[in-house]
Amino acid sequence: MVKKGLFSKMLATYTIIISMSLIIIASFLSYWFQNYFLDQRKEQILNNSYMIQTYTMKYMAGDATWQQLNDIITMIAENIKSDIWLTDSYGRVYAISNKEHKELMYKQVFVKELEELRLGNTFEVTGPYAGVLDKTVRVYGIPIMNEGTFKGSIILYNSIEELGQSLKRVYEIIWISSIFAIIFSCIVIYYFSQKIIIKPLAEINSVARRISNGDVDKRVYLKSNDEIGELAQSFNFMADSIEKNEKNRREFISNVSHEIRSPITSIKGFISGILDGVIPQEKEKYYLSIAHEEIQRLTRLVNDLLDMSAIEAGEFSLRIMEVDINEIIRLTVINYERKIKEKRASVDVCFDGDSLFVAGDRDRLVQVITNLLDNSIKYVNEGGKIKISSKSKGKKAFISVFNDGPKIAEEDLLHIWDRFYKADKARTAKDSTGLGLSIVRNIITQLQEDIWVENKDNGVYFTFTLMKVK
Repeated sequence: MVKKGLFSKMLATYTIIISMSLIIIASFLSYWFQNYFLDQRKEQILNNSYMIQTYTMKYMAGDATWQQLNDIITMIAENIKSDIWLTDSYGRVYAISNKEHKELMYKQVFVKELEELRLGNTFEVTGPYAGVLDKTVRVYGIPIMNEGTFKGSIILYNSIEELGQSLKRVYEIIWISSIFAIIFSCIVIYYFSQKIIIKPLAEINSVARRISNGDVDKRVYLKSNDEIGELAQSFNFMADSIEKNEKNRREFISNVSHEIRSPITSIKGFISGILDGVIPQEKEKYYLSIAHEEIQRLTRLVNDLLDMSAIEAGEFSLRIMEVDINEIIRLTVINYERKIKEKRASVDVCFDGDSLFVAGDRDRLVQVITNLLDNSIKYVNEGGKIKISSKSKGKKAFISVFNDGPKIAEEDLLHIWDRFYKADKARTAKDSTGLGLSIVRNIITQLQEDIWVENKDNGVYFTFTLMKVK
């Protein structure tokens, strides 16, 4: 998927960008070199024209023969690879370097440019010049002046085709170099893309597939300090979270299965015993009462599971209103009077005033106080002491639930808010679902408040905060 999608797109994009860049550079270099070559050619011609002028003036003064002059221009023409004509003041040719053009001897050429030459100016033209030259040439005309008098001209020209042949090799070097540069760049991009991007992404993709197939312990091992390395780290963090969630899910299913199977097994056993006549008739009521307790335990577990499911699914809605937390504490203590007496515990309720109004959901706050009080009753010593207090400090109300039972071990403090966690499994196996404190923390968190537990010399304190209204 990565190789057919991301890699091909990236390689195509980079190839197009590099190709366009090198094509533009090659075109610019070709254009620049052509102009440079022609400028150098012109400079070379102009430099050699001075020597031609010198011998021409000697010829005109009778100091040199026509053959000598013709030999000189032939030599110079071969040296600069140009054809040279000499014309008189009327534009008639009287000397040529290339014998193939001997039919032009004494013919008048470039009449239109003659006036420009008489003014002492050079000219530069390109064209086929039918009747004079049948092929396209580049012509340079240079006047021969003697003390301000026009004596004739030097005509130097090159075939455009010949100039093109000279430039062709340079063009080939430029464009072949560009093509090799494009191919080399593509190879380098391919190699480094594979090494830096594609292979790491393929490894991440492979590990992701294995995790999706259930191998949640797999991780990506990449040594890279760039964005790919950060992606690998983020992926591993995600994998850690998935592994943790998978572990929690399995533990949750295992715990729920155990918690549900235990009361169902008891209920089934007692009812089967009654139906089969194994249990004496006079004890049927006793065993039915035990089955009833197991059903109540199962009901509590189901209700807690529904609450936990609603919390984790984000469907746990709160109806915030003004609530008297002191009144909730009083009613909860009254409702637990029977359990308190069974434990022969004493309960002290301490308030700063008769009422303490806070912002919260009444039903959920009842659930919080109920779970915390129920937890204290389970762990308080036989004949021990439970204390519930509410205090007002600034804009906050602090509610504490204390029991003088055994302290919570340090390793248990780290997990006390976890689902199904029971610090003393022997004492709470039948009395607790292991979800109460987890639900309490989630409710307080939903209210954007804090809750914590402390071990003190005389017992254990659970304390949470609420926002005051009055």
